[in-house]
Amino acid sequence: MENLKLFQKLSFTTQLAIVSFALGTILFLLPLIGFKDETILIIGLYYVLAAFVINGIAFIALFLQFLTTNENRDEISIRILILLANIPIAIVYFYITVQSF
Repeated sequence: MENLKLFQKLSFTTQLAIVSFALGTILFLLPLIGFKDETILIIGLYYVLAAFVINGIAFIALFLQFLTTNENRDEISIRILILLANIPIAIVYFYITVQSF
């Protein structure tokens, strides 16, 4: 319950990054624990495309906010970095998944 309250206090973009990471990790782990079905691979591909679009929109919104405001630029920069941290993780997940099939 405490964790849920802490999660709700985070900004939307940080929540989005955490949820994107969690869902991506679950989809990444499924083939590794035995669900080696091409359906999982297709679902994962669609998930990556959807996550790219949604996170891209959030990134553009944050970037525009960064450009148009002089307040909280450090906080906005950190939120941008948190959002962008999923990109190298997704690349590593993709590489490992392709190698395991």
